[in-house]
Amino acid sequence: MEDLLIANRGEIAVRIIRAAQELGISTTAVLAEDDEACLHVRKADRALPLTGSGARAYLDGAQIAALAAEHGCDAVHPGYGFLSESAEFAEQVAARGLTFVGPDPDALRQFGDKAQARTLAEQCGVPVLDGVSHAVDVEEAQQFLARHAAGGIIIKAVSGGGGRGMRVVVDPAQVSDAHARASSEAQAAFGSGEVYVEQFVSAARHVEVQIIGDGSGAVSHLWERECSAQRRHQKIVEIAPSPGLAEEVRQAMCDAAVTLGKAVNYRGLGTIEFLLDPQSGGFYFMEANARLQVEHTVTEEVTGIDLVQAQIRVAQSTELASLGLSQDDIPQPRGHAIQLRINMETVGADGSVKPDTQVIPPTRTMTRCWPSSLCMLRAEILPMRCVGRSAPWTILSLRVWQPIWIFWPRWWVIVLSPASKSPLASSTNMCTSWCTLRKWRRPHPVRQRLPA
Repeated sequence: MEDLLIANRGEIAVRIIRAAQELGISTTAVLAEDDEACLHVRKADRALPLTGSGARAYLDGAQIAALAAEHGCDAVHPGYGFLSESAEFAEQVAARGLTFVGPDPDALRQFGDKAQARTLAEQCGVPVLDGVSHAVDVEEAQQFLARHAAGGIIIKAVSGGGGRGMRVVVDPAQVSDAHARASSEAQAAFGSGEVYVEQFVSAARHVEVQIIGDGSGAVSHLWERECSAQRRHQKIVEIAPSPGLAEEVRQAMCDAAVTLGKAVNYRGLGTIEFLLDPQSGGFYFMEANARLQVEHTVTEEVTGIDLVQAQIRVAQSTELASLGLSQDDIPQPRGHAIQLRINMETVGADGSVKPDTQVIPPTRTMTRCWPSSLCMLRAEILPMRCVGRSAPWTILSLRVWQPIWIFWPRWWVIVLSPASKSPLASSTNMCTSWCTLRKWRRPHPVRQRLPA
């Protein structure tokens, strides 16, 4: 692999560019007509303009694959969002004789369809909630609710994710409206209005397991993250590892995730998500994300493994054993890492929340020092454009030069800056920005270099 095209924008494009350049791989960025000022355009070795503006430009897989082939790229990294879980895009890239940095199209289809993924989990003996493993109409949803009148059901989009196309229903009179809304939302977001139903578990914990495979049948897990703190089914806080999780449950979840990965000869990074019932202690497969995730940085912090570099190396047909990523080589997590979503929003008088649009002002730096001189937080806001349909929320760039102790409810956590390679050291200009906090235990070699 000599030239990698990143089919994405903003923070994740910058993150992939840095990983590739550290591996000695040239990088090519793509930019929509309204993204000329974006940071990833300046960080890449070269940038190619796309026809179109906003998100539509980055969803044009045929155009991106053609550009990559025309300009001599030999691989394409989709990042997350946009085309990252598109089997059609993976096939378009492969048809051009290029390497797709991600799972093969069959795995993308298997995990991208939640009903199919649920069926696979059942076949592999992984626990699942009571549900229907195919698209349902209103009548089937009503019949299913009748079986779960006590706790309710959840209507979910067959495709996509991110909390869209989901509705919880406890009243039979609400089924028709909830089905219509979930289907409409799914159609607008993912191009498919199909939905299915599952038993609803109230107050459940949401725990996900990071896996990596090399396509040969070898799959390893890199422990778990917890994302139970959510709003509108969207993750707000990510913690790695999951606090207070019983060791036997942790191991069973990780084993189940690896089993699912091996069932499809998984290649690349993926996340297997589970619901944990705090009352029974049981866990249930929820869905699989066949891509790099926003919250991958917390796993990197506690394991010291550069996941993006590992993803690229696996795409180069390098085996996990050669990378030192066989299961026995994966280190136990050290400390805790926490990631927070920061949104630019306006709260109305009635409590409703709407995305806001602003222009980040010229660079300014905020520094807070504690009398002991042992702690200092440096937050730098870089000038960048964050207005328009493609980037409606605020974007921050944080640089933490020395550890700063922050009180978190029931947790003492620390912001960690392992030199300039910290994920916090990258300016972001996408819809969301995350701060990574770490519970300090002892120094940790963050993002150790993988074997050549």
